[in-house]
Amino acid sequence: MDLNLLALSIGIGLGVSLFFSELFGLAAGGLVVPGYIALYLTRPLDVAATLIAALLTFFLIRIASSFVIIYGRRRTALMILVGYVAGVFMNGALTALYEVGAESIAPGRYMMEAGVIGYIVPGLIAIWLDRQGVVPTFAALVTSAVVVRLLLILLVPQELQWFEATPDLTSEIEEVVLQ
Repeated sequence: MDLNLLALSIGIGLGVSLFFSELFGLAAGGLVVPGYIALYLTRPLDVAATLIAALLTFFLIRIASSFVIIYGRRRTALMILVGYVAGVFMNGALTALYEVGAESIAPGRYMMEAGVIGYIVPGLIAIWLDRQGVVPTFAALVTSAVVVRLLLILLVPQELQWFEATPDLTSEIEEVVLQ
């Protein structure tokens, strides 16, 4: 049986998010977000980039809502759309930053890469930043992601180790293109 680690992580994240919501009354940045974040806890730059994109989205929508009426489904859709755009820009900025840094240190070689996790994850986090506040959302998100990660370590340690050891496909593609 082939195990889909992302699906398992999201499933465990759904359970942990529901548990946290019922027990503490806090949402962990959306139901699927702790599962995604748990897989990337060993890549803190990716987690930081995702949280920064979510904060940027939150602040941009807050500023826009002082000029335009944004509520309900429109607010949710706009948060996800702006989160997507913030993630794309953040990925572009990080790629440019690392390419410039790599060229100055070791010409022709890339440094460690970082990027935003997922496409809609920053928007989902931003929705909950708006609804329940920055500190409660980040606290619930980090705590629930760590719980999901611990459960993954207990349930499927070999698959998790393999996931972390597998290089990104983008790095492999770049190496082939550079040769």
